[in-house]
Amino acid sequence: MLVIDKPAGLPVHPGPKGGPTLTDRLDALRFGLPRRPEAAHRLDRDTSGCLVLGRHAKALARLNRLFADGKVQKTYWALVEGSPPDEGSIDLALARRSDDPRSWWMKADPAGLPSLTHFRVLGRAAGRAWMELRPVTGRTHQLRVHCSAMGWPIVGDAIYGSAGRDGVLQLHARGLSLPLYPKREAIAVAAPAPGHMREGLAACGWSPAETPLPQRTSGLPEIRS
Repeated sequence: MLVIDKPAGLPVHPGPKGGPTLTDRLDALRFGLPRRPEAAHRLDRDTSGCLVLGRHAKALARLNRLFADGKVQKTYWALVEGSPPDEGSIDLALARRSDDPRSWWMKADPAGLPSLTHFRVLGRAAGRAWMELRPVTGRTHQLRVHCSAMGWPIVGDAIYGSAGRDGVLQLHARGLSLPLYPKREAIAVAAPAPGHMREGLAACGWSPAETPLPQRTSGLPEIRS
């Protein structure tokens, strides 16, 4: 397993419009193995942070199962517009906006798939909030739709918020906890706050010294910028 800190704006897989992708660069991460590693889960193009790669087919299948079974704990940071409550849960089913299989845009829909997100506010400033989001389910665009539906769209969200197309999404996959071995503690990793979010986070009270990365666990090093 490898865990990388994916930058915002870089898609993981090729899309219909072409352009550079993370997949194009994975051959550089073989480290002696005959095949490149592959992503074990999804991370939106505009979302930065922790992305898990399986180094070979057996590892990838095992990691895929952990994510599919909801055993991986995921933590995101987001800057949102508005004034969410200090903590709570968002329980809104989600469905595709369109029947077009090429469309990934989602909407809140009682007839959709169950979707649950826990949250807490870590800081506030000038009509915005720094939120910690913990998705229990892993639906497409879940955090973006949930925040928007509650009236606190994520800053820079050109689909579900009010940002223009040139806005940078303020959503970061902060950390993961993976129970890779049944009789050992889960492996915890965290990615530092990305450059495009630091000003907004600092305005809400964030300080690098106050949010240290976890100590090394099971031999896996911290992710560094």
